[in-house]
Amino acid sequence: MENIISLWQSTGLYNFTGGQAFMMLVGFLLLYLAISKGFEPLLLLPIGFGAILSNIPVAGIAEEGGLLHYLYFGIKAGIFPLLIFMGVGAMTDFGPMLANPKTLLLGAAAQFGIFASLLGALALNIVPGLEFSLKDAAAIGIIGGADGPTAIYVASKLAPDLLGAIAVAAYSYMALVPLIQPPIMRALTTEDERKIEMEQLRDVSKVEKVVFPLMLLVLSILLLPSATPLIGMFALGNLMRESGVVERLSSTAQNELINIVTIFLGLSVGPNLAPNPFASQNIGHSCSGRVCFCDRYGWRCHHGKDNEPF
Repeated sequence: MENIISLWQSTGLYNFTGGQAFMMLVGFLLLYLAISKGFEPLLLLPIGFGAILSNIPVAGIAEEGGLLHYLYFGIKAGIFPLLIFMGVGAMTDFGPMLANPKTLLLGAAAQFGIFASLLGALALNIVPGLEFSLKDAAAIGIIGGADGPTAIYVASKLAPDLLGAIAVAAYSYMALVPLIQPPIMRALTTEDERKIEMEQLRDVSKVEKVVFPLMLLVLSILLLPSATPLIGMFALGNLMRESGVVERLSSTAQNELINIVTIFLGLSVGPNLAPNPFASQNIGHSCSGRVCFCDRYGWRCHHGKDNEPF
């Protein structure tokens, strides 16, 4: 009988919590949207599967020593978004933009979405039970830029506890763009305008294409150094593409590397889709440390003097 009881207590049915079951349903919903509806499948599929794996009771795949625990380091350190940006840079042709610089204004319009989302998040503080700091609001606001890797990178730096929700919201929002855009475009344009074929105004020389990522890097260093990691990796990928001397590296960044990193990034978002990722780490903590705090990896305690590092 003791063996039977022990076997029963080791099953998922015995250890399931309502929160885990709910988050697994969220994971299955993401899989449905990716597979059935084709909404951002490259990331919603691994994110959904990672959410399911992370909420399997007893398995511990997202706990210290588990696979997803180690993969999460790629997000925490900002490695995965940076590598994806390098791949995106290698896939991007800036020829049409360089031929018609006015199109830069289209990209600049994304900033309105970012600040609108930031102010909206701060405004939600009037709702009882909701409290977003400025950093939280900034991490949420970046969703308005409609760029998944950027949203994950900023969230990992400013609000790691919101990373899972922001990642799902960002990619779900972008997945719905094909449904949102058509009615808006029909309302704001005529049929004749929608039939206009956009053509590149002039041929852009190789020198211009090579100089552009270098100029972009220098400007980011001088004006916005905190964004240089993202912009720098993007510029590197684009320089590899346009230089024409490292085709193998450019091809790897566009294909194999970005595909591998996309899998790792999607899976490592999963641990953030737990119902309460800190719950099991807050129980039973007792120590005499001068300063103690709990993060996703457990309690960290400082027993030395105030000016000594952890």
